[in-house]
Amino acid sequence: MAADPELVERIHALLSTEPTLETKKMFGGVGFMVDGHLTVAAMSNGGVLARVGREAAPGLLGPGVEQMEMQGRVMTGWLRVSPEACEEDEELAAWARRCVEFVRTLD
Repeated sequence: MAADPELVERIHALLSTEPTLETKKMFGGVGFMVDGHLTVAAMSNGGVLARVGREAAPGLLGPGVEQMEMQGRVMTGWLRVSPEACEEDEELAAWARRCVEFVRTLD
């Protein structure tokens, strides 16, 4: 299953002003790279993979937001945001902003 094209378009629109933005097909979805770092991804099974960092992740868990796991392995600092938790434009924009703010701390 491929990522929802509408979700991909929404994320791209939010990040389109980033001069280093790159998109890459990955994990069956579409990843968005900022400054060479995977920042956020539209997942193939719906929802968003959000890179928020090890310290911020626990405080963001809640309804529709859980620790990301791939093949039974916890991805520290990454969250899975359900489609329902990023349905509204403001919600998706907040996640995209958090992710970009985090990757800016990596350089």
